[in-house]
Amino acid sequence: MYSQPLIDAIAEAEHLVATAHFIESEADLLEGLQYLAGCISGCTHLAFDYDRDHPFLQSGTGPFTKMGLDNPDTLYFGTRVQPGHEYVVTGKRGTTTDLSFQMLGGEYTDDNVPASQAAFDDRELDIAADGTFEWRVTPTSPSQLLIREVYNDWSAQRGHISVARTDTAGTAPAPLTRELIEKRYAVAGKQLVQRVKTWLQFPQWFYNNLPVNTMVAPRLTPGGLATQYSSVGHYDLKPDQAMIITLPVTDAPYLGFQLGSLWYISLDYINHQTSLNGTQAQADPDGKIRIVVSDANPGVTNWCETLGHSKGYLQFRWQRLSRELTEADGPSVEIVDVADVATALPYHEHNKISEEDWRQRIALRQKQIADRMVG
Repeated sequence: MYSQPLIDAIAEAEHLVATAHFIESEADLLEGLQYLAGCISGCTHLAFDYDRDHPFLQSGTGPFTKMGLDNPDTLYFGTRVQPGHEYVVTGKRGTTTDLSFQMLGGEYTDDNVPASQAAFDDRELDIAADGTFEWRVTPTSPSQLLIREVYNDWSAQRGHISVARTDTAGTAPAPLTRELIEKRYAVAGKQLVQRVKTWLQFPQWFYNNLPVNTMVAPRLTPGGLATQYSSVGHYDLKPDQAMIITLPVTDAPYLGFQLGSLWYISLDYINHQTSLNGTQAQADPDGKIRIVVSDANPGVTNWCETLGHSKGYLQFRWQRLSRELTEADGPSVEIVDVADVATALPYHEHNKISEEDWRQRIALRQKQIADRMVG
């Protein structure tokens, strides 16, 4: 039975999810099972819709195939590349804020973060007046090519981008064989188990050893993105508590904040405001951004909803930077009772939002994500 390795892997991955140490409720388990379904879909796509000699860019992470604390502001694309062959990446720049390229020397696993072999953004490319560009690269070792397109404004227009191997462009892959199909089922199964294991382990390295309800000063993001700083933390809030995060408006072209569940994935950012970027976040008259993280609705524009998650991850990202960030550019954190949010916010009247205006904010998120996905 050709599919047996994948069937066995699904059972193993389901066991890993069902026995995750942080599960405290039925909702936690159901979220994990939903996450698992996305992982199955993503790994099947990556294993079957792939040919090593005829590459194309695939998206293994998105609103429904989440992993690795996926950024709601980012489109992720990637492919594997082989040493000794020339690859040409072509595209047309959209109006999004950042377009970055990275070569990784291997795969993320539960005991390894791969080395970043190269990382740069589109400012290092020769982009023509009509927005088109070309980049050629010949890897010296088996690598992953990762491309990220980042929105600081969800109304921006995405670009388009593709990859080809110059020695095989214009030719077709060999016909399917039984051996190839058997291999692809086995690869999909192996990738699935590794994917679940990896992202259950990853937060243990970079988040869970930090004091709870704090965030670190901005630092270069582990993994080698050339122009990205990040600030991370994890929270543990009671239902009647709120976290107020304050940070200054900076000159960074991209600012993003998001919440993540203990599955190390984004919360529902389409139908709820679980993330904010530089366009969506409201700035106060004193040049500060104040975000309220809570389960209960505090009635303010910069509320980030925990959606019943009493524990989870916090992440800021700054991208396309032209200077180093310091602690003064980063967030400070205060825990208050939800009932005291109004008095804790120095510009509460400025921050308040009506129920109808909130609903319009959510409707705009839904439309902009839908536009992005079919763009």
